[in-house]
Amino acid sequence: MALSDLSRDSLLPSFLYSPRSFAAAASPRFPSSPSPYQAPASPAAAPAAGLVGAGGVGGGRPFSIRAPNEKIEMYSPAFYAACTAGGIASCGLTHMAVTPLDLVKCNMQIDPAKYKSISSGFGVLLKEQGARGFFRGWVPTLLGYSAQGACKFGFYEFFKKTYSDMAGPENAVKYKTLIYLAGSASAEVIADIALCPFEAVKVRVQTQPGFARGLSDGLPKFIKAEGAAGLYKGIVPLWGRQIPYTMMKFASFETIVELIYKHAVPVPKAECSKSSQLGISFAGGYIAGVFCAIVSHPADNLVSFLNNAKGATVGDAVKKIGMLGLFTRGLPLRIVMIGTLTGAQWGIYDAFKVMVGLPTTGGAPPVAPVEEAAKAIA
Repeated sequence: MALSDLSRDSLLPSFLYSPRSFAAAASPRFPSSPSPYQAPASPAAAPAAGLVGAGGVGGGRPFSIRAPNEKIEMYSPAFYAACTAGGIASCGLTHMAVTPLDLVKCNMQIDPAKYKSISSGFGVLLKEQGARGFFRGWVPTLLGYSAQGACKFGFYEFFKKTYSDMAGPENAVKYKTLIYLAGSASAEVIADIALCPFEAVKVRVQTQPGFARGLSDGLPKFIKAEGAAGLYKGIVPLWGRQIPYTMMKFASFETIVELIYKHAVPVPKAECSKSSQLGISFAGGYIAGVFCAIVSHPADNLVSFLNNAKGATVGDAVKKIGMLGLFTRGLPLRIVMIGTLTGAQWGIYDAFKVMVGLPTTGGAPPVAPVEEAAKAIA
């Protein structure tokens, strides 16, 4: 079903609005009252157009949230808020959906003698823990990667604009790949600080049966055993995994999407339908995800090992797993998982941007001229 213009004008999807407010607005009993979805006629009226509820501005009418007066201005606080919200939706939901794959991958990394392959790994888990065991650790996964996604996408857009402004218009185009790399690396440093405690608990819950049911009992148990500082024991390997992953994820995505629009699409991006643009976002994201998995896999093995073994060091991990094992153990499964994950993330993220009236990501210099950005939104 196509989204209405009104729902796309808002940071919140249309199902969050009160349907009774529509009826009230359309009723002839309120001929002079503006619709709860109708933007205020002037900026002065904006405060009255926000929340309407019983005893409030609406004089007792049902609670509703009105769409904003204008489309979101590029690089405004509302723009960064929308990108942050899109990041939450794209990362949190997708990582939670692939929890079974992540669970098998982590166990293959920790105990390859028991979890010999993808198929046998699923068989062992099913036999020992039942079907419900496939989603063990889904709560720290959802919350942790939602926090990470908020910082990853929101700060990426912020740093991309900041570094482009520092470079100037000509250099922003000339060195756009460096800007993508620097912006994504800066964003991921912050994002991993938000993710690390949840990742530590998630790995312990997934790889040590009986340790805890999930986040609510796993977090205090982890802190009691390792101390609060133990939650950040894996921060350096996490940076080692996620920063190269994110740099590859964003820079390769931007480059791949630009190449698709340049060589594989017969018309300019602005003339492509929104559904076509979202399809390109997913395809570019999937290809980028394959590169991401390969680049970040050694550090992913380290993170799993360190969060599973109390008091373990990076040296212990290298000695136990071996250099070849760091690069290869669990890699095929991770390629499938990360490729699908990254494609879905870019698809959801750009779908959210389209929903709120913003252009999709990629296919243009880091910061498009104002007039081009305005055309992309229209």
